[in-house]
Amino acid sequence: MNKKQKQVLRRILVTAALLVLLHFIPVSGLPRFFLYLIPYGIIGYDILKKAWKGILNRQVFDECFLMAVATVGAFALALTSTGDYVEAVAVMLFYQVGELFQSVAVGRSRRSISELMDIRPDTANVEIDGELTAVDPDEVEIGAEIIVQPGEKIPIDGVVLSGESSLDTAALTGESVPRTVRPGDEVLSGCINQSGLLRIRTTKEFGESTASRILDLVENASSSKSRSEDFIARFARVYTPAVCAGALALAVLPPLFLLLSGRDPRLGDWVYRALTFLVISCPCALVISIPLTFFAGLGGASRCGILIKGSNYLEALGKARIVAMDKTGTLTRGVFEVRGIHHAAMEEDRLLELAALAESASTHPIARSLHAAYGKPLNLERVKDVQEIGGHGVMATVDGRQVAAGNEKLMDRLNVSCTPCHTAGAIVHTAVDGQYAGHILIADEVKESAAAALTALRHAGVRKTVMLTGDGDSVAAEVARAVGVDEVCANLLPEDKVARVEALLGEKKEGETVAFVGDGINDAPVLARADIGIAMGALGSDAAIEAADVVLMDDDPRRIATAILLSRKCMRIVKENIVFAIGVKLLCLLLGALGFAGMWLAIFADVGVMILAVLNAIRALFVPKETA
Repeated sequence: MNKKQKQVLRRILVTAALLVLLHFIPVSGLPRFFLYLIPYGIIGYDILKKAWKGILNRQVFDECFLMAVATVGAFALALTSTGDYVEAVAVMLFYQVGELFQSVAVGRSRRSISELMDIRPDTANVEIDGELTAVDPDEVEIGAEIIVQPGEKIPIDGVVLSGESSLDTAALTGESVPRTVRPGDEVLSGCINQSGLLRIRTTKEFGESTASRILDLVENASSSKSRSEDFIARFARVYTPAVCAGALALAVLPPLFLLLSGRDPRLGDWVYRALTFLVISCPCALVISIPLTFFAGLGGASRCGILIKGSNYLEALGKARIVAMDKTGTLTRGVFEVRGIHHAAMEEDRLLELAALAESASTHPIARSLHAAYGKPLNLERVKDVQEIGGHGVMATVDGRQVAAGNEKLMDRLNVSCTPCHTAGAIVHTAVDGQYAGHILIADEVKESAAAALTALRHAGVRKTVMLTGDGDSVAAEVARAVGVDEVCANLLPEDKVARVEALLGEKKEGETVAFVGDGINDAPVLARADIGIAMGALGSDAAIEAADVVLMDDDPRRIATAILLSRKCMRIVKENIVFAIGVKLLCLLLGALGFAGMWLAIFADVGVMILAVLNAIRALFVPKETA
């Protein structure tokens, strides 16, 4: 508990002790009234203060106002009739117990998420004059070399220059198995170096590193409210004044009717019913539990490596019935290797060198595979006039020669006749000075989890899966057969992917959403166009991650189904709380109006329902093992 919570707990204990003590003190009349004002003031002064401030600020109708009116009214009734002030104090006491419970529950869920996301390192080690110096990570520039010792967090994204170690990536991906890294491997900030000393060259600034971006996503996730949260806010604005008017009518109209009928109006009884009506009507359970459910759901998702940028996206995820996905980096590993050079019109090494230099400015996985196969440093001074044509390939001047490297569409665009390849894989056709020079075969591997991911999506209620790719028909068909996707669309340019997703949006039924999963720069427009954009966070491009609504930190496609199931669990809890809270309150309001419910039942209808709803909401923080 924090300091404020401990103070409230002390006030609760003191008030309870005073109530027990006063029960045994034989005093009546005004002395009894003033004695009971002591525990009432101890437990309720802050509520009365907030209610008064709300009146001054013209924000009257909240739970503090309702509790103040109900308890002050109960005191006034007791003073003029029974002299029993226990109910008035008990209502305020149990209300504070409920508020304390809610505060502790929210605090614990926030702390669990904060501890989980405590990945922002405070310093970075740089070598100055042969000695390690700890500096602020914000001061480290791109391309600088940093040292990460065993037990330290990696402060900035980068590439391992030397050293070998195991990394704890649980805070980023939810994956408990350590990841082994060696020279040449990319590493993400926020991972914990478990064993060896690593020398790393930074590839991003600290503010753009993975740890900073994750924390920013989590901190700002609650700013986008779901339709359910908006409904509760609108409901509370109408509901609270309505019940206040209802309570006033209950206190005035029946006695007036009885008086006009010549019968005893029993004013005290009807005022008591009206005050009970007010206590029952407090919308605390809804106002507190619904946002808490979404917050817990976002936290539960982040614990297993799924970052959702707002509760509105969490709500929409559960309605996903059509899922379209990119191939490279989503269903396949995105780790390409050159498997062959065919129909070369020059030496194969020379053809590979020209293609690698032409692709020197590209970060596409195919370009990186050409760089790796070439195996030598790329001299960028040899390359000029680079032109990247989306969905086609690259054109550049290399050593004074015009080099084009890309797919058949690029060759058709240049009116160059190319030789088709009958082996499945990504084919990089190359033309030099307008003449066909051969093609390079590059193969990718299907992710081991891809087929299981498609099966999990069907079990999660997704009725249609579609693979959208710019690769040729043979490669697309082979991957589709391996993973079991329902529909394949190949040879697509970025704008074609957008058009296909728009067609899927037209196919969806009412209440359904369309999700798209991708990782490349060319996927950014599609991610933004779909109802829900899901990006692969570990290997995905910055543009894709920015455009997406959901980021999968470990690039495991099985997390798509996990995210959908988490969303449905969260929405199920929200609906349970809404139905339970409103149902119990309506029943108790009816009983209170008819005189069958007193203040004790009112306390249950308010505090008891709130506690049960908060307990139910916290369930969204925990991810069932079968979905994780």
